[in-house]
Amino acid sequence: MRTVIQRVTKASVTVNGEKISAIDSGFLILVGIENADAQDDIDWLTNKIANLRIFNDEDGIMNKSLVDVNGDIIVVSQFTLHASTKKGNRPSYIKAARPDVAIPLYEAFIATLESKLGKKVGTGEFGADMKVELLNDGPVTIMIDTKDKE
Repeated sequence: MRTVIQRVTKASVTVNGEKISAIDSGFLILVGIENADAQDDIDWLTNKIANLRIFNDEDGIMNKSLVDVNGDIIVVSQFTLHASTKKGNRPSYIKAARPDVAIPLYEAFIATLESKLGKKVGTGEFGADMKVELLNDGPVTIMIDTKDKE
């Protein structure tokens, strides 16, 4: 699983002119799923996300987690995170999982996050043409890939 985590002061997802998710302070997470992903990737990644200390404390130092600040999350499926641009100018998405694999893993990712946070997580709509708006706070943007645990 590959994610782009953006600390936001607000974010929303609109599909067909209807706002389906909106949050104030928290994370907008873009998640790309590949065929090799499994529940152990979800468990490791959701634990990392819930405890990632990238919110400011009283001294203005990034020392608080999403849990500490009671932040919210929107998760948006983003197969293009697995784009390969090695050859030519048209990206290849060969590593991105097809919907029959990706949808159950996407849903498990959301359910696991909700369990760890004890609250509902906003989502996009898998496979839809979505309009994603955000106000990146900082800006703070972190990329995490479960196949490259740096």
